Amino acid sequence: MWKAPPQDPSAEPQKRQHPSPSPSMTSSNTDDPLLTPQFCFSTSALKEFLSVSRSTTDDTISQHLSSLSPPPTFNPSTTSQRTPSHRLIPPTTLSTFLSSTIYPTWSKRSEVLTYCAIVATSPDPNDPNIDLISKENEKDRMRIVDERLDPYSGRFFPTESRTQVLAGVVRNERGVEEIVRERTWEVIKTRSTDGMGGKTWQEAYAEWKTPS
Repeated sequence: MWKAPPQDPSAEPQKRQHPSPSPSMTSSNTDDPLLTPQFCFSTSALKEFLSVSRSTTDDTISQHLSSLSPPPTFNPSTTSQRTPSHRLIPPTTLSTFLSSTIYPTWSKRSEVLTYCAIVATSPDPNDPNIDLISKENEKDRMRIVDERLDPYSGRFFPTESRTQVLAGVVRNERGVEEIVRERTWEVIKTRSTDGMGGKTWQEAYAEWKTPS
């Protein structure tokens, strides 16, 4: 009969190492975009930056937090007890992670959206559609509207200026940002030892931005 080889009594049992944070946890994988009006008007580039930023931090928040959790200790007397599926994170470790990764990432996205919102409300004499929009407006002023004869005669769908398009994108992305941060914060609270003190993400983020 096969027997396990005898163990060396002098050999020390291997200790489980606490996993070190991955690069994506200590800094964002997304490059900071060069903030120019052209970047904002290229709404596909703007939305791509926001999407990649969210995917590397907020969308994968559970994985990041799991990497921060200390491994469970083995205790033979408690083997019959169920181990919680979500281990709590030491306050100092969690605070460091939020200050080095989550809050700076949120701040960068806010900075980009704020800048593009300013661009969207600024004069744009270089809009490539400016001549087309001018002609459409002139044509609209010359139209005769009589909805009794033509119920559709009052309808007018002008070409949007690129500042109008940008304003719509910024408005939509700000709404998405609120939802994403709220969802991320709910996950963070479940892994905090005190539920983040009952603070909302807005309160905690504001405290980080204005340290005492």
